Amino acid sequence: MTQRVVFLDRDSLKAKVRKPSCASEYVEYAKTAVEEVVPRLKNATVAIINKVPMRADTLKQLPQLKMIAVAATGYDVVDVGYCREHGIAVANIRNYAIHTVPEHAFALILALRRNLLAYRQDVENGVWNKSDQFCFLTHDIGDLHGSTLGIIGEGAIGQGTAAIGRAFGMRVLFADHPPPRMEGVTFTPHEQVLAESDVISLHCPLMPSTRNLINIDAFRKMKRNALLINTARGGLVDEAALIQALDEGLIAGAGFDVLTVEPPRNGHPLLDVRRPNFILTPHIAWASDGAMQFLADQLIDNIEMWCVGKPQHLVT
Repeated sequence: MTQRVVFLDRDSLKAKVRKPSCASEYVEYAKTAVEEVVPRLKNATVAIINKVPMRADTLKQLPQLKMIAVAATGYDVVDVGYCREHGIAVANIRNYAIHTVPEHAFALILALRRNLLAYRQDVENGVWNKSDQFCFLTHDIGDLHGSTLGIIGEGAIGQGTAAIGRAFGMRVLFADHPPPRMEGVTFTPHEQVLAESDVISLHCPLMPSTRNLINIDAFRKMKRNALLINTARGGLVDEAALIQALDEGLIAGAGFDVLTVEPPRNGHPLLDVRRPNFILTPHIAWASDGAMQFLADQLIDNIEMWCVGKPQHLVT
């Protein structure tokens, strides 16, 4: 069966995307506003999206739609419940960022633990020039070896992060959570992970049960030398509580690649946090060239396999 396939936010993916072999028509839009979704998906059977929301009120107006191919692992932009009830297949991307996101997480961890931003700022301000010694030690420098890495989310990316942590000689703890859980993983009570970890890295999906998972109570349970790393979803952390935690010294620092609202067109409180123990990057942890091409290829594979009746990577 041939399909009309529409990619609503093509510019979100910097990679070559082949036309699905089952597509009688394939249309790409650079980006799509919410009010443009229904007109552009008229008569479409397959929608490709990355961050374009597909809620029930929109889906009700698209009776021809049979599949949503999400160009990401996270699918919180899709009303999965509605799709399940109405026979709309939803497929996401698996295992494409198992190297690039953990590497980005550790770039943040290393920069923070060794105070690289503070030292760079001192060098730029001429502090080294005035030093009596060959170096100057104006900021603490910590080792990862022998410290504890707490991971919330034991999927492929969490496992990849754990592997790097172990290579650094870190003790790794996976936080326990309600089922489903990955088999073969040893879990530690969530509260214990908060209390014992020197670095906490978030790799879980954003769901009602995980929204604001890290709040002010969680920050108060952490070590004062702890780092919080979030390369998953902005909504996992209460951002006002994060600012409070940094201001009050409840944690030593934080590295974030995500915000609750992206892009932050009208400003955002975390954009105003200008301190060397906080690093914010613009949702790029996933975006190495190799990872994006892997994603693009799997994206079309998902559509083609669904077309021939052998769907893969379905979340509904």
